[in-house]
Amino acid sequence: MNPENQHRLVKLTCALLLAIVCASAVVGQDPQPQPTPLTAPPPLKIIAREERDLIEQARDAKQRVRLTIEYAATHLGLAEKHTAQSNFEAASVEVGSYRALVENILTFLSSLKQDTNKTRDLYKRLEMALRADGPRLTSLRRTTPLEFAVWIKEAEDFAREGRTEALNSFYGHTVVREPPKSEPEKSSEKPKDPLTPKVHQP
Repeated sequence: MNPENQHRLVKLTCALLLAIVCASAVVGQDPQPQPTPLTAPPPLKIIAREERDLIEQARDAKQRVRLTIEYAATHLGLAEKHTAQSNFEAASVEVGSYRALVENILTFLSSLKQDTNKTRDLYKRLEMALRADGPRLTSLRRTTPLEFAVWIKEAEDFAREGRTEALNSFYGHTVVREPPKSEPEKSSEKPKDPLTPKVHQP
């Protein structure tokens, strides 16, 4: 082998060793941590002026509850529509309006006289509506990016707590609890001596 070829072989060997060392160093490094997605701003809990005016002008409590539930369902439906179109910011706005309406109706119901059948019927109507909303909110959260889903989870939890409050208010006055069982009275009479056979004395 002539000196020129020898020189080329040495250079090639050095380059190969250097490439191996660099590759080992890269493999040994820890993977870079992925940045945590930033949370989107919380949606504003606002009831549209037109909706608020119609709710407050309702002729009675039953109509007010019905209107509020209908408006809340409408906003939840719009949130689902925006989510299907990947417009998560608009969906978040609708979720904020939904929560504001649920909060409004709970505050209104808590101001009513609780020990009446009418109030219990209103709570029952709300409970049924929130029960139907639960799976819809869960589905909405699961198809939404994390930065927006965190606020849907908050609305989902709030609706669940509202349903619990409605159930407690409804059943709190209708469930009749049995009184604690009293212990059987102890007889004042002394127990009679057990009968023993008479033994004849021899």
